Amino acid sequence: MERLVRIIFTCCLVSVTGVAGEVPSPAAVSSGGPNLHRGADGQLYLSWIERGPQKLATLRFSKWKHDRWTASRRIASGKNWFVNWADFPSLCSLGDGTLVAHWLQKSSSGTYSYDVKLSRSRDQGQSWSPPVSPHRDGTPTEHGFVSIVAIDQRTFGVFWLDGRKMVKPRGEMALRFCTLTRDGRLGAEQVIDPRVCECCQTGAVALSGGSPLVVYRDRSSREVRDIGAATLQADRVVRSGPVYADNWMIDGCPVNGPSLDVLNDTIVVAWYTQREKTSRIQVRFSRDSGRSYGQLIRVDHGHAAGRVDVVLLDQNTAVVSWLRTAGQSADIRWRVVSRDGTSRPSQQLATTRASRASGFPRVERYRGRLFFAWTDAVGPARVRTAHLVP
Repeated sequence: MERLVRIIFTCCLVSVTGVAGEVPSPAAVSSGGPNLHRGADGQLYLSWIERGPQKLATLRFSKWKHDRWTASRRIASGKNWFVNWADFPSLCSLGDGTLVAHWLQKSSSGTYSYDVKLSRSRDQGQSWSPPVSPHRDGTPTEHGFVSIVAIDQRTFGVFWLDGRKMVKPRGEMALRFCTLTRDGRLGAEQVIDPRVCECCQTGAVALSGGSPLVVYRDRSSREVRDIGAATLQADRVVRSGPVYADNWMIDGCPVNGPSLDVLNDTIVVAWYTQREKTSRIQVRFSRDSGRSYGQLIRVDHGHAAGRVDVVLLDQNTAVVSWLRTAGQSADIRWRVVSRDGTSRPSQQLATTRASRASGFPRVERYRGRLFFAWTDAVGPARVRTAHLVP
């Protein structure tokens, strides 16, 4: 996996169209790695990491309530965490309000050996269980880039990239999966794909029947790294091939994974590619839970750097966010895209540096609004948030 370096970047909010505005963030200074989650319990969650003295890292969260973020609550802290700009923590909820959060924790003195840690809460985040790891290999290797979904009222599905075989010469990164019940029982590990890109984010949703669907950057023997997809159906892995055959051949990981969202049987997938040596942000819609996809839609208008996120507004419309470079700086942009290929003009949310270490802004829909979260590192780094009516 590419050696991830935490690089501070600058980011400032600019105006956007519609009813929009920045809202006070519950995150303190020296915070970063934000994530947004629209829960099965009907709540909107914001999670992030705060840095303290002597390498202390604390994972915290907040809920959107009465048009503001609630006071933040601590999930876990540690001085031996693996904190970086691309592989950030997450939080997921079941319909009854059971929460699970994940972070990365060093497993040895080696720089790049770390484990995924999962902790649960049954009391709305007031207390959290002792952490467990979904992988039980015990190797001092890389485990990360986690996606968690609520499969049913009692069960989470956990996907992660697993490097246990990378200790061998020419060892490969795999995509694995297991379940975690609300009372803490881990299911058997399953290999979803034995050879995937080493450090691109994954994305997952639960389909209407409860089957989890995951998208990820695959890796062929020829080093073609297009976006793959797989569904678990009655514990059987069904790999459906690439979302689109970009045929992007690259001898290295671009640290630029896909994103997806689901609404009933509609799926939307957004991703970054350099198809035909041109950087692009692309989208495809599916009306049959990912069994087939419609036309390929290009979202950007040049100079795309990736870092995509996507959310469905309805079964025909999605919002995509990404980074666009402009010399030494970059814009955080978003755009409304329709299934028929039409789109509104893109909008600028914020500006940042043209470094790929400038972070992964997040977007989510909630009660008729779009919510954005990103890291602003002017002075001490700090998570910022905004919302608008699309």
